[in-house]
Amino acid sequence: MISRKKALYMTVPFLMAAAAGAKADDAQTPPDSLTVGLGGRYATRYSGSDKQAWQLVPVLQGRKGAFFVDAQKGVGYDLQNDSGWYVEHTLGYNLGRADENSSWREGAHNLKGMGDIDATLNTGLAVGWQVTSWLSVEGKATLPLTDSQGVNYQTSVTLIPVQNSEDTVAFQSAALFGDSRYMNTWYGVSQQQSHRSGYNRYSAAAGFYGVDNSLTWSHQLDARWGTALSAGYTWLGEHADKSPLVSRRNEGSVTAAITWTF
Repeated sequence: MISRKKALYMTVPFLMAAAAGAKADDAQTPPDSLTVGLGGRYATRYSGSDKQAWQLVPVLQGRKGAFFVDAQKGVGYDLQNDSGWYVEHTLGYNLGRADENSSWREGAHNLKGMGDIDATLNTGLAVGWQVTSWLSVEGKATLPLTDSQGVNYQTSVTLIPVQNSEDTVAFQSAALFGDSRYMNTWYGVSQQQSHRSGYNRYSAAAGFYGVDNSLTWSHQLDARWGTALSAGYTWLGEHADKSPLVSRRNEGSVTAAITWTF
């Protein structure tokens, strides 16, 4: 289960909402474990799209002491102290975006001419504080390593109103920020891209660009099998919403998964 007693770093984004808020209710080292599973996610084809599609989402997470590996974050470690402060460092990746419909990453046919955003390795650093067993706050920065796609940041608050041996309910709200290069990679339209795609040229400003919210319910069926269900809502601020690539600033998603823990 996600909260025994330090959260598993699940690989599906909606599962991580619950994990982030349950970093630790004590200073004990979490048990070694391996979790695998499969989920399905119904979400927009890319940030700002007005089209939605189903995607399969693999779940893979392993932990040994402070070190962990998972299918989304990559590999990393986390450290915490008795007062509730923790730090996490990861080496991961971003799948980028295609300029056509894709079954395994963001992309849509209406982006034709924008060119692909290449997949890239990245490194992330998060610092947070588990204020109580049901409240945590965190700040995180993600920096690209293999391609200059800019830096994105987020600050988040996670509430866990229900947490017992079978069920965990978590709500997370995160404010999203990006530097100029990041914003123009995902929301900008260069002169060359404008010529190829027909979109008006747009230069996105750095700073706050949206809010991401998620409500997650995870249920442990028995000692091995578990399920999780999540609803997400993302609102794009004006720095992103003014982009000609953005057809809808309000985005919703639903995700469900089943997991097996060894």
